Amino acid sequence: MSTDNLSLTLSALAHPARRSILARLSTGDMTVAELGEPFDMTGPAVTKHLNVLERAGLIERLRDAQRRPCRLRPGPLKDVFDLVQPYREFWDESFDRLDELLAEQEAENDN
Repeated sequence: MSTDNLSLTLSALAHPARRSILARLSTGDMTVAELGEPFDMTGPAVTKHLNVLERAGLIERLRDAQRRPCRLRPGPLKDVFDLVQPYREFWDESFDRLDELLAEQEAENDN
């Protein structure tokens, strides 16, 4: 089954635990045990989430003597940003138009 990179990234981001893991890795490298601390899940469950993130290219696992830290690889997140950016512009423009309309109505009510 061939899946494009953006689909893999979006699929990996679909789970709140994986999004939380990425947020934690944005502060620096961490081991599996460190990443699993805030969750009520087993080590193997954390590892399964890390496998999904690794397949999507969002993390890499390093070898540092006895430690096996994970590191964030933010590159695929840029593809997500590029996908949603036009929608952000749409919403920004929509809110700007709404602000203008509300200001006009407020001005009319003041008269």
